[in-house]
Amino acid sequence: MFKRVARAVVPGPLRRFLQKRKLDRQVAAYPRRVVQHRYGDAILKVELADGLADGWYDHDWEPLPELAVLGRGRLGAKARVFDVGAHQGVVGLMLGRRVGSSGQVIIVEPNPHNFAMCRRNVELNAMPWVVPLQAAVSDRVGVLAFSGGLNGAAAEVSDYGGVIDVPAVTLDTLTAEYGAPDVVFVDVEGYECRALAAAFATFAAAPDWFVEVHVGCGLEAAGGSVEEVLGRFPESEFKRFVHSEGDKEAIPLGSAPAEKFSARFFLTALHRTAGV
Repeated sequence: MFKRVARAVVPGPLRRFLQKRKLDRQVAAYPRRVVQHRYGDAILKVELADGLADGWYDHDWEPLPELAVLGRGRLGAKARVFDVGAHQGVVGLMLGRRVGSSGQVIIVEPNPHNFAMCRRNVELNAMPWVVPLQAAVSDRVGVLAFSGGLNGAAAEVSDYGGVIDVPAVTLDTLTAEYGAPDVVFVDVEGYECRALAAAFATFAAAPDWFVEVHVGCGLEAAGGSVEEVLGRFPESEFKRFVHSEGDKEAIPLGSAPAEKFSARFFLTALHRTAGV
């Protein structure tokens, strides 16, 4: 209640300044350290440099349901993966273990602090085939206004911690630069529809997909909808699976109850050309 009232009465520029100052102080005071945990089937070293990363990464992870599904498709040795919205690279490194040194994972993260941690975590785990790129993925190439929060989002979704300009690329520019992907991970805090809108060549390469669909927490604010996301993955072309936070496994989309789509959920789509 207090936060809602404060947001209503404190001028936006002052609110963003105070949020950024608080974040900067918290990051500066955080006791950085390197931890090692089992994340699914991957044992990784991760440097913790802020409280959000501490809560997310300083414990073992259960296997991710989406990786079990993708493992039945094109995710494996020698695969090329785009991990879009990589945060500090932990999932990207899990993918890196799956594809091995003969594969490639491009981890794309716009936030400067998180991008620096992506590079550090890649270094800690000696995986040069995991390649960090500092950029946001959008529906056009150029510059995107982006929030300064540690779990950043496009400024039209959230302005927490201030707003910075970051380079913007599209999925198709990634495909042109690095080659057609076998798997695409999309976790862009509500910008899913914008990212998928400029992926014609990427879709044509028939990769498998994982998309975190931010229903009620960014998707609608960026002008997207569940229907638009699902429309990019028609049943005629993809075998589609969904799960929610805490689920042990993904279920076929056609078997999912309607309430599964009323809050944030995870979509995994295997292209039917994979023969699975």
